[in-house]
Amino acid sequence: MKSYIVIMILIGTVLVQSCNQPKKNKISHPNIIFIMADDLGYGDLGSYGQKTIKTPHIDKMTAEGIMFTQHYAGNTVCAPSRCSLMTGLHMGHAEVRGNKQAQPLGQMPLSDQAVTVAKLLKGAGYKTAMIGKWGLGNEWTTGEPAKQGFDYYYGYLDQVLAHNYYPEYLIRNGKKEMLRNEVKYLSKDAWHEGLGSYSTKKVDYSNDLFTKDALRFIEENKERPFFLYLPYTIPHDNGEAETGQRMEVPDYGIYNDKDWDTDQKGYAAMITRLDQAVGSILQKLKKYGIDKNTLVIFTSDNGPEMNYSFAENFDSNGEFRGGKRDLYEGGIREPLIARWPGNIHQGTVSDHLSAFWDFLPTACEIAGVTLPANTDGISYLPTLTGKSNQTNHDYLYWEFYEKGGAKAVRKGKWKAVKNNLKKNLNSPVELYDLESDPGETTNLAKQYPEIVSEMDSIMLIANSPSEVFSFSK
Repeated sequence: MKSYIVIMILIGTVLVQSCNQPKKNKISHPNIIFIMADDLGYGDLGSYGQKTIKTPHIDKMTAEGIMFTQHYAGNTVCAPSRCSLMTGLHMGHAEVRGNKQAQPLGQMPLSDQAVTVAKLLKGAGYKTAMIGKWGLGNEWTTGEPAKQGFDYYYGYLDQVLAHNYYPEYLIRNGKKEMLRNEVKYLSKDAWHEGLGSYSTKKVDYSNDLFTKDALRFIEENKERPFFLYLPYTIPHDNGEAETGQRMEVPDYGIYNDKDWDTDQKGYAAMITRLDQAVGSILQKLKKYGIDKNTLVIFTSDNGPEMNYSFAENFDSNGEFRGGKRDLYEGGIREPLIARWPGNIHQGTVSDHLSAFWDFLPTACEIAGVTLPANTDGISYLPTLTGKSNQTNHDYLYWEFYEKGGAKAVRKGKWKAVKNNLKKNLNSPVELYDLESDPGETTNLAKQYPEIVSEMDSIMLIANSPSEVFSFSK
């Protein structure tokens, strides 16, 4: 009888302990979380060489996963880079190739014909969410996230409204949610058509709300496969705010007592605040026992805004030339960090050549989804998981329709750039050897005319004409 009682007590103890354990994800398909900063430079993270700004959680994520040293954004400004990420197309084929304003308000939307990574993953049974800054169509357009494969969305749809970190409202599934901030909108005669703003009463900080909502989404969907796209606005400036208040953050944190100007303090504090948000997301995954079944990726949409002194003081573009609105390396080469315990070897560093348009095929391979025929991307899943069967790009291609117009090609160690295309479609090709000259300081075009000719040809064949974007307009 005593033996029976002891056995029953042991069984009860095991049952209680099992009930207290976090529930495992019951679905074999891994979760995917894609976290994206806004205007963060290659050199703004500790794991990529930053000496002053503290990013301990992202640095730990790097140590526990893989860092790419030759990863590229889709473009050098927001909307086209995001289009490339969502659709798996480079700038020669993408629908949205610039930050073009659309009427009555907002940016040019994705069409209803667009094939997005969210649509594909949703079709595979994933719960999909976009929390943060969208920039590919407002709620009444074909580009609304709900029409592009997202079951749920919350944040800014319009990029100009997203400049203000203390907005009047955010949009949740097509409906405005008013916040406690008091906002002053600027002149409708300005380039932003009255959407530029700053706040005179600052209560609700949008990026903190994004983190809170992301944590809730993870908790509610922990027992099913999910895709969470989390594009923060940090550290994009609010160019419409008063001087000295462009880098908006609730407090300067560990930088409060630094002998810096307010924008320098704000920039550093914003990045460290984003780092803390990343840490809280990783901790949430561990709490619910879905850490090993979740691929987390961190990157930025384009290079840093180099028009401010703090970007130079922090070496935000690292060793590279240029920044946002340039097709030199500083404008498009970005950190890419991925963490997936048990699948990615800790402390891996990869020089695999990759770009934003590779995310869609990577996600499709992970989810077991048939790849669309019209993608420019190549899955980097073999590189993530340490396999030897990684397929490589023949070349990477960009075009940019602002700041005079530019094109760029990366092929092996060679990088070609053409600028001022709106003035001269036959402007000369600049050629750089990135192996020996990552800072693009020495133009080798005269020494290698055959390489120049090849790169010039790629620039022609990689471009499919667009009715909206042209260097002649």
